[in-house]
Amino acid sequence: MPHTNGAARAIQEMVQFFLPRCADQSTLRELDDMASDDRKWRHAHALFSRIRDKTLRADTVKDRLLQHQYSFEEICAKTLYNMSGHVPGGEWPYTFDDDSPFWVIPIAVGFARVLGVEDPFSVSSLLRPRSSS
Repeated sequence: MPHTNGAARAIQEMVQFFLPRCADQSTLRELDDMASDDRKWRHAHALFSRIRDKTLRADTVKDRLLQHQYSFEEICAKTLYNMSGHVPGGEWPYTFDDDSPFWVIPIAVGFARVLGVEDPFSVSSLLRPRSSS
């Protein structure tokens, strides 16, 4: 049975925030699906590689919007892969930098700003004040 955790749910929430705002939804949809099932997280390294190819193409044509989108997607894929709990070696590559999860929200806020979102902090419920009741 698939499981998830708070970090993966937060990633999924942000991915779902961006989906209707992005023309290229292919790897965002994969992230959405992957975040909901911890059994798929180990495949996030391969997803990262596909996203990186898109990032390099966006860099070549200096497409600022896509550069931000793919940066967000890359950091999400890195974070999911690092949470997979796999044992490095064999068929699975080594983990990404340990600080990857730290960058998910700042990169998401930057992406929202580039998209022109009125309140870029609306990308995540983690950035909203909690009621004091």
